[in-house]
Amino acid sequence: MKAIVYGQARSGRSAAERLRESGDEVVLVDRTLGNERDLSVLDGAELLVKSPGVPGEAVLVGAARERGVPVWSEVELGYRLLADARLIGVTGTNGKTTTAELLGAILRAADRDVVVAGNVGTPLTSVRGADWVVCELSSFQLEDVHELACDVAVLLNLEPDHLDRHSTFEAYRAAKLRIFERARAAVVPRGLALDERCLPATVVEFAADDELPAEPRIRGSHNRENAAAATAAARAAGVPDAAIAEALGSFPGVAHRLELVGEREGVRYVNDSKATNVAAARRALAAYAGEPVHLILGGSLKGEDFAPLADAIGPNVSSIHLIGEAAPSLAAALGRLGPYTDGDLATAVAHAARLASPGDVVLLSPASASYDQFENYEHRGEAFRKLARGS
Repeated sequence: MKAIVYGQARSGRSAAERLRESGDEVVLVDRTLGNERDLSVLDGAELLVKSPGVPGEAVLVGAARERGVPVWSEVELGYRLLADARLIGVTGTNGKTTTAELLGAILRAADRDVVVAGNVGTPLTSVRGADWVVCELSSFQLEDVHELACDVAVLLNLEPDHLDRHSTFEAYRAAKLRIFERARAAVVPRGLALDERCLPATVVEFAADDELPAEPRIRGSHNRENAAAATAAARAAGVPDAAIAEALGSFPGVAHRLELVGEREGVRYVNDSKATNVAAARRALAAYAGEPVHLILGGSLKGEDFAPLADAIGPNVSSIHLIGEAAPSLAAALGRLGPYTDGDLATAVAHAARLASPGDVVLLSPASASYDQFENYEHRGEAFRKLARGS
């Protein structure tokens, strides 16, 4: 079979490797090149596997559909290669990585053979064997699934995000809800209005105030909600409460999400680079509502309205430092709060450090993507870590 793999980042390279292992002819197409207009690459193709970063409106993808060539997301291919594994899928606007990694810790505490993969960083196609797979699923990855079926499908929350890609919240929501197609059980937020026709027969609701087998170690009311979702999903997967309690009490959280990365002269530096939308930044602000904060915001734009962020900034926020492409839009939304436009992360950290006093927190919670000045949110978070440590 001739297969086109569109996108040469981690998931694309992994998909190509697995297809070649199966004896397929693979043609890799880089989405940043102009050769997507050379539609002759589709001649004889029987499959196109699309990386998450490739929009469905791309010329090559549209041409493949017109020719009747099946278009799969990388997770669709990964799922088909894992015929014997049981799958827990996790999606939502915020909290996916934390919840997926916490579920991995819970299953390991229960002595289950488990791999955590998907949007969290390990491509699903790179998983060659496990009894259980916890898969973080983004809206981009769910756009082109066909047979993917979760044993347990988890939806954490739904708030506007990625409107630069999906154009409308309704389209974004529709992509997210595809996780429930063919799912055997669903874990959903209590009170979230969903069309029952999109849900499987078994539905389990969760909320932040659920009684849990142990208090979670990770900070913030939003993380208690993530812990409640993970607990509900683990129970749906047959995990005993003793293993859930063990993991809740020991799981430290994930990198780039409310991560304390340094302390200098009594000032704490918290890396929340994964807060790439307004809702995530608001959760970070709530977690530090009782402490003096110097807030760093900005990055590349995603089409979001920053007014709700302005409403969430309380009197404990001593200074606001704006960086990147989003700085003018943020400045307009936050005008009454007197933000500083520092431009880049190094300048912002240095400025915030000069203004901070012992006991204060310098918080990077950008409410924006990272692609204007960094490769990804991890790159931005690592840069902040180095600046926080003075290295």
